Amino acid sequence: MTPEVLSVDNHLLFVAKPAGLPTVPDESGDASLFEWAKDWVAREFQKPGAVFLGVVHRLDRPVSGVVLFARTSKAAARLSQQFRARAVRKLYLGIGAGEPASRSGLVEQWLVKDEVARRVRPAQRDSPGAREARTRWRVLAVRGNRTLLCFEPLTGRPHQLRAAAASLGTPLLGDVKYGAKVPLANRSIALHALSLAVEHPTRGAPVELRCAPSGEVWLPFARDIGEVDCSRSLPGD
Repeated sequence: MTPEVLSVDNHLLFVAKPAGLPTVPDESGDASLFEWAKDWVAREFQKPGAVFLGVVHRLDRPVSGVVLFARTSKAAARLSQQFRARAVRKLYLGIGAGEPASRSGLVEQWLVKDEVARRVRPAQRDSPGAREARTRWRVLAVRGNRTLLCFEPLTGRPHQLRAAAASLGTPLLGDVKYGAKVPLANRSIALHALSLAVEHPTRGAPVELRCAPSGEVWLPFARDIGEVDCSRSLPGD
């Protein structure tokens, strides 16, 4: 699939990232969303020289959804500060195998990186390298042995939502690193960044972009996804 520009102005560029495409160049040497976005800006605005594009957050390669780039250094600095201060609101959708024991809650974990396996593992709070990960979640729908979940990360740890889904006993479809039985096509997992809300770096007004997931795995939940209200955070517990 090809990325899609969701919104653009002088400071912001929101793009819908397909699953399987890295956000930024990596050791694979494959084309990245960052490179695609720079090429798009150069063509769209007829920029003859180098195009500035600031990376303020990322999605894992197998994850799809909304990605925000900064088009100016001022925007990049201010947006990065918002992400560090956890002043942005992000909602994700996931499809897990099975059904959790409750309908909503708050997952609080301490996670450590396993560099060899390229994943994170739950750990004790005082374990070397452990970092706190907090995720609000709720069940949106259950279809057969699959559950549509909504996640709101309150921290920004690597693989945080993937580990949270596994801890609920509902590993994300295709996520074999975290308990899925079989992989999905296109290196994807059933995790999608549905919406991202930030404060505009120069105007100060709230900006929110939403992007619905596509693909066969999401079709049974299409109506449920359309009813998700992205304007509100998930209720606390």
